[in-house]
Amino acid sequence: MIKVSVMYPNGKDVKFDADYYKTKHLPMIVEALGSALKGLELDLGFASRIPGEPAPYVAIAHLKFDDVAAFQSSFGPHAEVFAADIKNYSNVQGELQISELVTF
Repeated sequence: MIKVSVMYPNGKDVKFDADYYKTKHLPMIVEALGSALKGLELDLGFASRIPGEPAPYVAIAHLKFDDVAAFQSSFGPHAEVFAADIKNYSNVQGELQISELVTF
C-alpha cells in the first residue's frame, strides 16, 4: 500500500480555507478517484514543537492506494480539475510525496 501526501506549507501570507477543503475539494477527489482510493486522512496543523510557533504545514492530506499504478491511473485523468480548484481554498501549491506505507 502507498500513501500520497499533499502538504500545504504554512507561512506569513498563506491563506487556506479548511472548510472549503473539507466540504468541497476533498469530496470532489473522493468521488473522482472512486474505488482506487483506499483511505483519506486530513491533518490540519495548528502548532509546532516550539511553543508559540505555527505548524510548518497548514494542512496535509493523506490518500491511500494499493500501488503507484492505481494512484496514477485514477488521479491522472482529473489532475487538471483538481489543480484548477486550488484557487478556491489556498494561495499556495501543495507539495506531493508518495511513500510506502509501513505499519507496525
